Amino acid sequence: MASAALAAYPLSRYRSRFNNPFLATVLFGTCLPITAIMVPVYALFVQVNLIDTMQGTIFFFAASQLPFAIWLMKNFMDGVPKELEEAAWTDGASSFQSLIRIVLPLMGPGVAVVTVFSFVMMWGNFFVPFMLLLSPEQMPASVSINDFFGNRGTVVYGQLAAFSIIYSTPVVLLYVLVARRFGGGFALGGAVKG
Repeated sequence: MASAALAAYPLSRYRSRFNNPFLATVLFGTCLPITAIMVPVYALFVQVNLIDTMQGTIFFFAASQLPFAIWLMKNFMDGVPKELEEAAWTDGASSFQSLIRIVLPLMGPGVAVVTVFSFVMMWGNFFVPFMLLLSPEQMPASVSINDFFGNRGTVVYGQLAAFSIIYSTPVVLLYVLVARRFGGGFALGGAVKG
């Protein structure tokens, strides 16, 4: 989220001839299917000894989720009036301070949306950890759910249902916490006069 906010801020606030090509690249990055890039990623991870490591899988999840997060964050950031930042700059705030103290608090619901979407996409991903992690003890819950399906079509439905409820609990809790905190939505109506 921090990387997405820092990357989205200049795209939202500063006009450059490189903005549109960069945003097109980011949009292209969100459209790539994960299966299309797993073979070269697997070969790269083998070369740099990141295969079967939790750190490597976390790095890949963060890098693969970043284009989506930047794209959404930039669109939410565009909704915060620039005049509020200009007032902070007049009072002596730097661009980084205005991002931290003005923009991000005002786009709290947008940050919450990006957080929930990013978490859900990474939490429910089966394919990436299945390919990059080899040790059974390192497999996350999204891959461990496969253990409830037997070899000859038998399924342990009771245990699968219990595991599914436990597995979905963090997503539901995150959503409930975010909905309580940011349930009011955007409230910028009186922030800028005119």
